[in-house]
This record gives sequence, structure tokens and C-alpha cells, in this order.
Amino acid sequence: MDYRIKEQAGFSPKIGELVSMLDYTRAVTLADVEGLSIEALDYLADGQSNSIGALLMHMAAIEFVHQVITFENRDLTQQELEQWLVPLELGDKARSAIRNHPLDYYLDELKKVRDHTLSLLESVNDSWLYEEGQYDHGVVYNKYFLWFHVVEDETSHRGQICMTKRICQNNKH
Repeated sequence: MDYRIKEQAGFSPKIGELVSMLDYTRAVTLADVEGLSIEALDYLADGQSNSIGALLMHMAAIEFVHQVITFENRDLTQQELEQWLVPLELGDKARSAIRNHPLDYYLDELKKVRDHTLSLLESVNDSWLYEEGQYDHGVVYNKYFLWFHVVEDETSHRGQICMTKRICQNNKH
């Protein structure tokens, strides 16, 4: 694992640094879930928690949404909402709907979304990161911040994954 944020071949300098951050974040996530069984992926620490599988799908969903917002400058279509709403929102629906999948299922979803992100990022330059938008409630953002949020969200949920994994392992004894 590389512990340096640096430019990456095939990307403009700042985009490459962002890719470096995305790659590191994902590498740590993958290391944390390596070898988990369906039982561990579906484990719920309590009635309000999310399973590791649901959190992995949430990571894919957040990244997909940010692709749409930053590259297509639009909201999700009805079809996209139907596909991604449950993992986006998590909670009760995710606790019942996102279950019984092996780790490879989640890893494949994460990889599909990430591969598309990387192909999209190859097509833009550093100035794209600073392009601004505005939410309906008036808050201004730039695309760099939105992609920082993708990293931040995965990191945050990885903490939940580690706690859930630890509780699951402790409850097996």
C-alpha cells in the first residue's frame, strides 16, 4: 500500500491526487472486509445498525450519485433511484433488503462503480474540480468538495464496518 498522495499517470495533477486518495481509501476498506462470510456481512449489532454489506453498497451508491451530480450535472432518474435509494438511505429497508450476498457481490459492485469513476476522471482536468454548483437550498459547492465527500463518507462508514466486525467476532465466543 502506498502512503503518499501523489499525481497518477493518465490524470491531470490534482485529479491524480484525488485518485490517489480514492485508491488508498478503497484499499483500506478492502483490507478490512477481506474474507468476511455472508454471516458477518449480514450481522446487525442491534436493531438500528447497518450491516457491513449494506455499508459497502452505500459506498457504491454514494460514489454513483456523485458521478451523476458532478459529471452529468443532474439528479438521479427514477430508474436510478429505484436501484440506489435503499443503499443510499440505509436504515430499516436496507436491513431487510441488503442480505445474503457473498463478499464478491459487494466487491463487484464497488469495482464497477469505481472503474466508471476512474474512466470519467480521465476525461477532465484540474479546473473541473473547481467548477461550482448550488444546492436547491442555496449552499454553493465545488466538484472537488463533492469528491472529497466520497472519500470522507467511505472513511466514516469504514469505522462502522470495523466496529460491526469486532462486535460480530466478540459475539461468536
